[in-house]
Amino acid sequence: QVQFVESGGGLVQPGGSLRLSCAASGLDLDYYAIGWFRQAPGKEREGVSCVSGRSGTTYYADSVKGRFTISKDNAKSTVYLQMSSLEPDDTAVYYCAADITHVVCTHYSNSYSPYPRDYRYWGQGTQVTVSS
Repeated sequence: QVQFVESGGGLVQPGGSLRLSCAASGLDLDYYAIGWFRQAPGKEREGVSCVSGRSGTTYYADSVKGRFTISKDNAKSTVYLQMSSLEPDDTAVYYCAADITHVVCTHYSNSYSPYPRDYRYWGQGTQVTVSS
């Protein structure tokens, strides 16, 4: 049974940092692109970042480039999202999921461009609130 569990969210002031974790079980990270998504109240779910299987190539949404860093530890079956210089607009529930169709993250002009229909095994999410 495949399961993703997100953790690490919380309340942080603007300009602060957080590191989110996505613990995967029942799935080999080498064979799937793993994406981080977020959804704010009243807004559509947005793809934030992705790390490809095997190659580990990373991609980011334009809104987080230079501020967020995705990484993975295959031995721990965990994908991380290091978030820095956080802004109030980063407030959302953050989710991770696996792309069951692509090993390499889908992208356009070097920016993350996911096909949400290809993603499965969504976790319960972790809340990130950026506020003073």
